[in-house]
Amino acid sequence: MTLERELPGAEPDADEPQDAPAEEAPARRPRRPWLFWPTAILAGLLAIAVLTPLGVGARVWHQARQDERPRSDAILVLGAAQYNGVPSPTLRWRLEHAVRLYREGVAPAIVTVGGKMPGDNYTEAEAGRRWLINERGVPANRVVAVPTGADTLESMRAVGRRFRRLGWDSVVIVTDPWHSLRSKKMAADQGLAAAASPTRSGPSVQTRDTQINYIVRETGGYLSYVLFGRSVRSPAELRPSNTPG
Repeated sequence: MTLERELPGAEPDADEPQDAPAEEAPARRPRRPWLFWPTAILAGLLAIAVLTPLGVGARVWHQARQDERPRSDAILVLGAAQYNGVPSPTLRWRLEHAVRLYREGVAPAIVTVGGKMPGDNYTEAEAGRRWLINERGVPANRVVAVPTGADTLESMRAVGRRFRRLGWDSVVIVTDPWHSLRSKKMAADQGLAAAASPTRSGPSVQTRDTQINYIVRETGGYLSYVLFGRSVRSPAELRPSNTPG
C-alpha cells in the first residue's frame, strides 16, 4: 500500500468536503460600570421611601392594639374639643377611661392637658378637670390641669415641665388608639417612662375606612416629628373647640 503525503501548499481535492467558515461571535455590549452605583443608590432610596412608611404604619397599628397599664405617677388625658366647658364626646370618652384606670389603682393622679381656641372661655384642660371632679367625683387634689398646648407636641412639652416640678417621671397616656405611638414617643423625649392605654370608643375606631385614614395620618405625623421635630395635629385637635358637631 502506498501512503500519500499532502505536500505543503498543495491544493485540496475538489471532491473533498470543505470545513464551513467559523461564525463570528456576537459583539458584546460595552460595560458601563459608572451606571452601577447611581442605580444602586436610587434603588436603595426608593426602597427606603416605600418601606419606612410601611414599617411606621405597622408600628402605629400594633401600638393601637396594646393596652398598657403599669403602675405610674399619673394618668395623662390628652386634650380634645370642649364646648364652653363641656367636654366633647371624644374628650369625654378619654376622661371616662382615665377614671377607670384611676379607680383600678394604675396611678394616684389624673392630669388633663390642652389649651383653648380663640373665643373660648375654658381650656380643654380646665373642662376636663371640672368634669372629673363634678361628674365623676375624683378628689380635686388628685386632678392636675395643664392648660397649655394647641397640638400634642406643645402639650407634651408643658406636661414634661409640670412633671419635673412635681418630681414625677412615669405616665400612662389616654388618647385615641392610633395616636398612642406618637404620644409615647413625645413623652419619652420629655424624659418620661411612658405607656399608653387608649380608648376603644369614638370616631377613630368606628369604621375600617376611618381607621385606615387615621393610621395614614398618624404615620405621617410620626415621621414628621421624628425627622423634623414638628407636630401634625390629630383629627381631634383640628375641630374648633367652641363649635359643636
